Amino acid sequence: MKSMRLAKLKLLALSLILPGLAGLIISAMISVNYLDTLPRWPVPQQLRTEPRNIHGIVVYQTKQEDRKLNLIEYSSVGVFVLGLGLGLVYLEKWGSRRVREPGEDDKLAEYPG
Repeated sequence: MKSMRLAKLKLLALSLILPGLAGLIISAMISVNYLDTLPRWPVPQQLRTEPRNIHGIVVYQTKQEDRKLNLIEYSSVGVFVLGLGLGLVYLEKWGSRRVREPGEDDKLAEYPG
């Protein structure tokens, strides 16, 4: 039963780390796209008045674009960190379980023959 719980913990950690990482990659791709396509000065006619600093260059976006990218970035970081934390818990439990298992060296030491 213990090994089933460890396997589920490992699966849960991976199922959070991988989508979180994918979200971070997607948000980076959106930022690069914004850097290439958005104006570098405010355009009130298009409602592009929200500044965003991307690699030291300020571009102007709409409030909706700002909310969308912030949501993707922050939720991806949260999911990734949660998965990373569960992965660390898994590694700690897996390591402590491996230490407690008697190895062949311990069995040989019991019978000095």
